Amino acid sequence: MARQTFGASKASVLGWLGWAVLILIADQFTKVLIMGYYQLGDSTAVTSFFNIVRVHNSGAAFSFLAGAGGWQRWFFTAIGVGAALLIVWMLKNHAGQKLFAFALASILGGAVGNVIDRVMYGYVVDFLDFYWRGWHFPAFNVADSAITVGAACLILDELLRVRRGR
Repeated sequence: MARQTFGASKASVLGWLGWAVLILIADQFTKVLIMGYYQLGDSTAVTSFFNIVRVHNSGAAFSFLAGAGGWQRWFFTAIGVGAALLIVWMLKNHAGQKLFAFALASILGGAVGNVIDRVMYGYVVDFLDFYWRGWHFPAFNVADSAITVGAACLILDELLRVRRGR
């Protein structure tokens, strides 16, 4: 059975956009909670390897360009908006490819969540802090998690596509 590539139904596109909106709502809801109950730097130990902590990231992944002086806020916002527009166009054309569309919609929801933070606050609110023996993975949020899952699914989709092509 050939997989559907182009001209997916409007309902399937709306379904994927709905998934992106659910991610966006979960991301923004958790950030509102963190902003309401934690001051910058406040932390709560949850387990022996996980804290909830309020951190502001004015850079990109792993605080890349965080100390660049402010221009990076609008640079990363523009990249996020551009990526969102490209993803919506790709979803329209590939909504029938389930894994690919799931990946795109997950990335879309996360990207828009972080763009909203940059526009509203000038930084992204992070709060999930995993650590082991004093080594802390950089804090992240629901949007970052969705982007990571989406990226992993894009890689998996490509590997499966290449395998089917053999």
